[in-house]
Amino acid sequence: MSVVARQGFKYSIIGYVGFLLGTVSAIFIFPNDLVFYGTLRYSMQTAEMLVPFVVFGISYANVKFYHSVQKDGKSQNMLSLSLLTILINFLIFCVIFFILPHIYPKFMKTKAWNFKEIILPLILVLSFCAIFNKYVSNFKRIVVSNIFDNLFPKIANLGAFCLFFYFAFSQQTALAFFFGIFTLMLFGYIYYTNKLEEIHLDFSTDYFKKDDLWKDFASYSFFGFLGTFGNYLAINSFMIGEYMGMEENGIYSTLYALVSLISIPQLGLFNISAPIISKNLADGDMEGLDKFHKKTSLTLYFLGAVLFSCIMVGFPYLTYFMPKHGILLREYEPVVWIWGSAVLIDLATGFNGNIISLSKYYKFNILVMLLLAGLTISLNFYFLENTDLKLIGIALSTAISLITYNVVKIVFNYIVFKVSPLTIEMIFVSIICTLAITVAIILPNFNNNFINLIYKPAVVLLLIFIGNYFTKVFPIEDYLNKNFIKSIFKFK
Repeated sequence: MSVVARQGFKYSIIGYVGFLLGTVSAIFIFPNDLVFYGTLRYSMQTAEMLVPFVVFGISYANVKFYHSVQKDGKSQNMLSLSLLTILINFLIFCVIFFILPHIYPKFMKTKAWNFKEIILPLILVLSFCAIFNKYVSNFKRIVVSNIFDNLFPKIANLGAFCLFFYFAFSQQTALAFFFGIFTLMLFGYIYYTNKLEEIHLDFSTDYFKKDDLWKDFASYSFFGFLGTFGNYLAINSFMIGEYMGMEENGIYSTLYALVSLISIPQLGLFNISAPIISKNLADGDMEGLDKFHKKTSLTLYFLGAVLFSCIMVGFPYLTYFMPKHGILLREYEPVVWIWGSAVLIDLATGFNGNIISLSKYYKFNILVMLLLAGLTISLNFYFLENTDLKLIGIALSTAISLITYNVVKIVFNYIVFKVSPLTIEMIFVSIICTLAITVAIILPNFNNNFINLIYKPAVVLLLIFIGNYFTKVFPIEDYLNKNFIKSIFKFK
C-alpha cells in the first residue's frame, strides 16, 4: 500500500470518527445545557473568525513558497519568520482590541470583551497551529494534522462540557480545560513538525530581502487573507451570541450538527477531484470536465437529498430522545428545513469553487468569498434588527447568501469554461424526494416515537428506491454490489 493510499484511508477514517463524535455529542449530550454549550461554541468560533487577522494568509504562503525556499536550504528561515510575524501581528491585534473600548465604549458591553480571557489566548494558539498545519502539509502528511484539527476541538468541547455539567466544576475550570486541549494541540504540532524536519530557529531577513522575495510572499499572503472571509458559520455564531444569547447559540450549533449530516457525501471531494480538474484544465478538455462535473454533482445531490429526506421526516421524533426532550430544538424545526435546503443546493453545485481556484481565475474566488461574507453579515443584521424571526432569520440569511454565492459561481463557470453542474436528472430527484417526504408525513403515527423514528425514514428510503428504479436517475446498482464494496478496501 502506497503512502498516499495509507494517508488517504486514515484521513477518511479520522474524518468520519470526528464527525460521528461531534454529531452524537451535539444531539444527545450538549442539549443538557445549551447555554454553556453555546458559550463554548461562541468562544471557539469567535476566535476562528478573528484568527485570519493575525495569520494574514501567511500559512498559505508557507505552502506556495516551500519548495523554492527548501532548494536554497531556507525552509526553517521561512517557518521562523512566519512564527515571529504571527507573534507581532497578535501583539498589534491586542493593542487594537484594548484601544477599541476608548474609541467605541459600547464594545465593553459585548460578549467578545467579556470572554476576552479565553478568546485572545485561543486566537494566538490557533494562529500558530495554522502555520504548522500548512507547513506540515508540504511533507504530504495529512493524518496527524487531521487528528489535531478534527478530533482535538471535539474532545475539547466534550471534555469541558462534561467537567461543567456532569462533574459540577466551575465554568472557569471547564474553559481552562477547553483552552488546555488547544495548547496541547499546538505542542503536538511542534513535536510532529520537529520529527519531520528538525526545527532550527533562524530569524535572519537577508534571504527574503534578496530580489524582493518578501514582496511576493506578502502579496500572496494578502490574497490568501482575503480568501478566508467566507466562514459564514463563525460569523453566524458570533452574531447570534452577541444579539440573542448563548442558549440560542447552543441551539444553532446543535441544529448545524444535524444539518451537516447532509454534507457527508462531500467529505474528501476536493482531494479526489482536484487532480482530475487540474488535468482537464491543463489539457483544455472542457467537455470532459463538464461531464465529470455533472456526474459528480448529481451523485452529491442524490445522496444529499436522500439524507435530507430522512432527516426531515425523522427529526420531530429524534427530539424525543434528546435531553429535555429537545423542546427548544423542535420549536426551531423550520431552521432545519431552510438550512438543509441551502446545503442541498450547495451539494448540487459540486466542485464549482474548485474549478475556479485551480484555474488562472483563482482571484475571482476571493471576490465571491467576500460577497458571501458581506451578504451574510448584512442579512444577519437585517433579520436580527428588523424582524422577530430569531434563528429562522439567521437560517434565511444563510440560505440566501449561500444560494447567491453558488449561483454567481455557476454563471461564471458557464461563461468562462462552458461547464455546468446542473442536469435534468436533478429535477427528477427533487420530485421523487418531495413525494417521498409528503407520503411519509401524512402516514399515520404510532404511539411509540422510536418506531416512528425508524418507520418514517424507512418509508422515505423505500419510495425513493422505487422512484429511482423506474426513472433510472441514479445508478444505485453500481454502488450496491459486491465488487464496489470490495474496491473500497483496495488501495493500489
